[in-house]
Amino acid sequence: MPGEETRLRAAVSGRVQGVGYRFFAVDEAAERNLVGYARNLPDGTVEVVAEGDRTALEHFLAALERGPRSARVTRVEPIWETPRGEFVEFGIRF
Repeated sequence: MPGEETRLRAAVSGRVQGVGYRFFAVDEAAERNLVGYARNLPDGTVEVVAEGDRTALEHFLAALERGPRSARVTRVEPIWETPRGEFVEFGIRF
């Protein structure tokens, strides 16, 4: 039985731009059947928005906190929201 569908919005801080973090997020989301996006923000953070199964999103959040080897994640601020169903895949926004 599938779990509850929900939406995760996370602001990721640290050395997360220019180190493959967004591509890491794409791969991690694909492994968990999540949809949404990752994008660099002007303040140096990465914004990640994902929708899918709550348990899968919790595992995704743990991966975001770890990040790829080349990154140094210092903080992840998650906000849980009601899913909007606006995405068909997970990608990178520019």
